[in-house]
Amino acid sequence: MPGSPHLKFNYFAGRKLHLGVCGSVAAFKTLELLRVWKTLGITVSVTLTAAAREFVTPLSYLSLGASKVYGEMLDGDDVFAHLEPGRLADAMAILPATASAVSRLAAGDASEMLSAQALACDRPKLIAPAMHPRMWLNPATQANCKLLRERGFHVVEPAFGRTACGEEGQGRLADIREIYLATLRMLAPADLAGRTLLITAGPTREFWDGVRFVSNPSFGLMGAALAVAAWLRGAEVKAVCGPGTPWLPAGIERINVESAAEMLAACQNFWPSCSLGCFTAAVCDYRPLEQGAEKLKKEWLGDSPVLRLTNNPDIAAALGRLKTEAQHSIVFAAETSNIRQNAIKKLASKNADMVVANMVGKPGVGFESESNQVTIIRKNGEATELPMSGKADVAWRIWDVFLNP
Repeated sequence: MPGSPHLKFNYFAGRKLHLGVCGSVAAFKTLELLRVWKTLGITVSVTLTAAAREFVTPLSYLSLGASKVYGEMLDGDDVFAHLEPGRLADAMAILPATASAVSRLAAGDASEMLSAQALACDRPKLIAPAMHPRMWLNPATQANCKLLRERGFHVVEPAFGRTACGEEGQGRLADIREIYLATLRMLAPADLAGRTLLITAGPTREFWDGVRFVSNPSFGLMGAALAVAAWLRGAEVKAVCGPGTPWLPAGIERINVESAAEMLAACQNFWPSCSLGCFTAAVCDYRPLEQGAEKLKKEWLGDSPVLRLTNNPDIAAALGRLKTEAQHSIVFAAETSNIRQNAIKKLASKNADMVVANMVGKPGVGFESESNQVTIIRKNGEATELPMSGKADVAWRIWDVFLNP
């Protein structure tokens, strides 16, 4: 998504998706989704219902690279067009799904093109409803969605807020980032399913007065990418996030913290239920010895103030000492020199199973960058070098390496 490099996974290039668009004022948002899916190399075909064509045109989708746009049943020479998505697509997404569309899908009604295509498609399917809040909460709509879930549909529920008619409630089309990722999750391998992961991300801030703090340039992009990649691959993810860590989908349990002490407490709470910890956060090694809630004035501090520091807890090492035989841990090593030597030391000191080391301070990688270049080292000394690429793709490859020793 624009401005969200931790969500751009090139793994999906070559996959095929069929998009069904229903009649709603939110239909225009599917154009942005089509554009983003195309940037990943996904082939997208589209069906517009008659009502959808009142809001958006087939030409709009063709202009953005849709492979084909379907309209009415038996419209054109292909009498079997209602079967094509089921034959060609890897998954199908229907949005904004109106109350009538949801009803037709639940009933197995094949009287119009989109519902017939859905009925003939045995691939993973998703619906993202959008309608007036009272229509969404009506027992008939709720029963239809429940039935579709039981039949294997993925349902991305509407968001709360002001709807087109000016009323407030649950009925707006969900955040398109949620829909985008839910669709990718249908296309991803579920090779992390059954695992519960703890991931730390971002920096910590250690305040020494009411406004000033000690920190580092991390903004949590690598940790966020690892969390999203693991969730896409079926894991249950618990993310403990320092300040500035990017947006994560609702399917990830997120807790925001500020200091190292807060991060440790949150991790200790999650760790017993997790099978794997991935400690990506750039935790400050030290915190100010004196802390206060009031801003200290220059005239109080003098010309050469001295900041006294004390050790912060080592989160990865603390949880490494608590690790059971059924648990694994991955630690990150941000280094400015001697990457391999320092990474190998971390394997032992943190009782980790794998260390991911990267050079920081180098243009284009590490802190404050959308790209990374890492070396992965296992306990047995085996090393894997990953080339420089976007952090989302680096995250995907890290899970590949973890799963394939």
